[in-house]
Amino acid sequence: MHVQEPGLAVVDITAADATTALALQEALAAQWATAIADRVMRDPGQPGVRLRCYLDLRQPLGS
Repeated sequence: MHVQEPGLAVVDITAADATTALALQEALAAQWATAIADRVMRDPGQPGVRLRCYLDLRQPLGS
């Protein structure tokens, strides 16, 4: 996905299960302003789950 402003990022997460995908999203959200997803997506017939979140790297949340 193309992002027009510097410092903005789209992160596509692929994981074996929803718990892992949501944990990774949570770790990203602890560092930067993040528009989080509230659920994961599953593709019929494919293993694992997918999740997309949006980060604003210009806004660190602190240590």
